[in-house]
Amino acid sequence: MNYRTRIVSALSEIGQAAWDALVSVQAERNPFLSYAFLAALHETDCAAPDTGWQPQYLTLWRGSELCAALPLYVKSHSYGEYVFDWAWADAYRRNGLAYYPKLLSAIPFTPVTGSRLLARDADAAQQLIDALCALQEHSGLSSTHILFPPAAQAQALQAAGFMLRSGVQFHWLNQGYRSFDDFLSALDRKKRKNIRAERRKVQEAGIRFRHVAGEDATEADWRFFKRCYDRTYAAHYSTPYLNLEFFLRIGETMPQHIRLILAERDGKPIASSLVFHDRLALYGRYWGALEDVPCLHFETAYYQPLEFCIARGIERFEGGAQGEHKMARGFLPEKTWSAHWLAHPAFAEAIERFLQQESGGIDAYIDELDEHTPFKSP
Repeated sequence: MNYRTRIVSALSEIGQAAWDALVSVQAERNPFLSYAFLAALHETDCAAPDTGWQPQYLTLWRGSELCAALPLYVKSHSYGEYVFDWAWADAYRRNGLAYYPKLLSAIPFTPVTGSRLLARDADAAQQLIDALCALQEHSGLSSTHILFPPAAQAQALQAAGFMLRSGVQFHWLNQGYRSFDDFLSALDRKKRKNIRAERRKVQEAGIRFRHVAGEDATEADWRFFKRCYDRTYAAHYSTPYLNLEFFLRIGETMPQHIRLILAERDGKPIASSLVFHDRLALYGRYWGALEDVPCLHFETAYYQPLEFCIARGIERFEGGAQGEHKMARGFLPEKTWSAHWLAHPAFAEAIERFLQQESGGIDAYIDELDEHTPFKSP
């Protein structure tokens, strides 16, 4: 097949219909791949050139048909990625070399596995990889990084010369639970007792919960959530990535995938969490509170979403990056992937050795975690 290659600096050049049609044929997809989510990030200046995210989407066309695409950015830093390469950048700096800018394929600020090589068929996917390899060879940039691709796409990138890096997240799997108590009955006695005690503390503090579907969220709801979101970042001495305009925008353009969970005392909201969902999965994204209440985080960000999953028959709950503490609440380790290519031969060789050692450590870590399952022995 002969394809025309085109670099796109704005999703509007592609259009929502063409983009979402391409996403719809992917085996691994989620709400974060949608035009609505990506366009909101770009057009509200959260992921834009001024914030160090310069869109350079790589696309393949046959006539007017979009056949393949790779969300791609020229990055001037490593913030908002959740696959950490700060040490690599520092090594470049100490040797008088420029690590930034670099090429990055990811969903900004979103450590969720999903297709990165968006393609209508296997031939278009391979042509997309070939086009990426040609682009990176001639770009003059230090490196290319593909974050959170599914395993099959990671392996295809490895075959094209990329180095693979693994990581760990914690996901909850729905085993056909009929209720939250049914889920608790599958845990060992200590974990079950601790969760009930945590939930009781929140209830005894007079906290009640209100779930707001995206379609019903008001501007006041979003403004309150933004206050909570900002407070979480402030507590970690960090700057929020997302602005109010972004949250209002997704509330308008993709409400069917959104749920706000509000914690209230005497009818006044004091905390909230934001989750996204589709038919198969729930994705925990952000949480925050204006008051410090013991165990409120666990209830708002984990137990209330788990009840939603059970009620809706949702198969899994992805709790986001990191968080070994999630295992005590029924989440299990899942391996994640990223793929990396570096132009400098000596650094590529050194990082390849590092990744081999790191991979062994990750596998041993997962084995150790599996030995400490929170569930009862069969």
